[in-house]
Order: sequence, then structure tokens, then C-alpha cells
Amino acid sequence: MEYLIVIAALAMIIVGAMLLTDGSVALAKRLRVPEFIVGLTVVAVGTSMPEFTISMISALGGHGDMAIGNIVGSNTFNIFMILGICAIFMPISFSKSNIRRDIPICIAATLALVGVTLTGGSITRLEGVVLLLGYIAMILFTIRADRKAMLKEGADQVHDEKGNEKQMPLWRVPIWIILGLAGLIYGGDLFVGAATKIAQAWGVSEAVIAITLLAGGTSLPELSSSLVSIIKGSPSLALGNVLGSNIANILLILGTCSTVTPLTMGGITMFDIYVAAAATAVLMLSALIIGRDKLTRIEGVLFVACYVAYIYTLI
Repeated sequence: MEYLIVIAALAMIIVGAMLLTDGSVALAKRLRVPEFIVGLTVVAVGTSMPEFTISMISALGGHGDMAIGNIVGSNTFNIFMILGICAIFMPISFSKSNIRRDIPICIAATLALVGVTLTGGSITRLEGVVLLLGYIAMILFTIRADRKAMLKEGADQVHDEKGNEKQMPLWRVPIWIILGLAGLIYGGDLFVGAATKIAQAWGVSEAVIAITLLAGGTSLPELSSSLVSIIKGSPSLALGNVLGSNIANILLILGTCSTVTPLTMGGITMFDIYVAAAATAVLMLSALIIGRDKLTRIEGVLFVACYVAYIYTLI
């Protein structure tokens, strides 16, 4: 019965995230917020809403290790499994902005995670505030860089061309947002409760369940959107989706959760943190040295193999 609840809860979380994202994007367009800002904030955070919901509910319920494990496991899953699977279908090219800006920011966020967990086995409110400030600084930096790029490319013309796009009816916007939030909150509560009972039945720690079951489940939006990008012939979108999600997971989600209530690592070990950091470092090496500006199919197979080996060590 608990397994059916987990599946149903995951479905509610994913549908809720989709509804909330669509409603928020439609609202932003109604308010004439620039599209690139919507992409950096609403869309990026929207795909990370399942992680946010699970982590926040876990944190408020006193399961700090599940909150941290969910984020650490999701980031590892995103790089090794999602990018690995996508690269197997179609090699992923790294752009100059990926190498010079996006991946280094992801590495910096991961190093911040290592720093706040290495000091005392927990993430305090002060450290959470620092992570949040780091996310705000990253958003402002990226907006400034993208704004300059848009001005060079004639952003006004692009805006005019997209001004005739069909918008979501106004009456539907608040309904989508409310239904999305309800699905995320209720589904997240069901998921945490069922996953905790499964962990107890298996005789494994909540931390392992968080790193495996919760992390893989809450990363389904990133996996589905990345595979759709590959099918549509835009593999670079898959890379951007994963990098944006990993940065938001650490700086925004863990930052918010630990600001609300301090998080203890519990069964999460520094080995798990180091694996997440190693995954980001390997991605950078692939961009600079191994694949020479491209994540190849062979590297994709190796990425998936690394994740399988990691899960094997846990179980």
C-alpha cells in the first residue's frame, strides 16, 4: 500500500509542479516581466519544486537528513543519470557560457554545500541565509549578463515577435497556481510519510531512502524535460536544465529550509556530499578536457555506470 501511495504522491507532485510553473509563467507574462527573467526564476525553480516541497516538509517534520539527502541525491542523479542518459541518446555540446559561467557557478554552489556540512554536521540558520544570499547574487549576476547579451542581439525585435503569442486565459491563472500548490503540498506530505514507513520496513535509514527513492522521484521533472529537449534536437537545453536545477537545489532550497529550521545531517555522510561534488567536477573535466566541449555517448555510459556503482555502495 505504501508503494502505491509513493507513486500517487509523485504523480501529484509532478502535476502540481507543472501547473504551478505554467500558471506562474502566464502571470509573469501578464505583468510583462521579461521572458529571460521568468526563465531564470519561475521556470528554473518550477522544475525544482518537488525537491523544495519534499525537503521543506521533511525539515519541518524534524527529518533534516531526508531534506539534505534529497538535495544531495537529486544533484548526483541529475548529473550522472539524467545527463548520462541524454548523452547516450544524443551527445551534448558545451557552450562558452556553460564553461565560463554556468558550470563554475554550479561548482561554487557545490563547494558551498561542502563547506556548510563539513564544519559541524549540520546547516544552521546563518549558513542558510548565506546560501540564500548566494542565490540572489547569482540571479542578479546572470540577469545582468543576459541583459547585455539581449541588447546585443536586438531583444526588442524578439520581444515584438513574441508579443502575439497566445496567452493563458486570465481566469485560469489563479486556479492553476492554487491547484499546483495544493498538489505539491499534499503530495509532498504523502510522499514523506510513505517513504519513512518504507525505510522502516526495509530496515534502512531515512538518509538512504532520501538519496535514492526521494532523489530519483523528485528529479522526474528534470528527467522528463531533458529527454523532451533531446527528442526535439536541443540537447543544450537539457544541460541548462540540470545546471539550473542543481544550483537552485543547494542555494535556494537548502538555504530556505535551513533558514526556517536548522538541518542535521543524521545518516547523510560526507562521502555522499563528496560524490555530489565529484559529479560536478567530472562534468567540468568533460567540458574542458575529456570530451573537448562535448559530452559524448561513451561518457554518458560512464556517467550512468558511476551512479549505479554509487547506489550499489549505499545498498
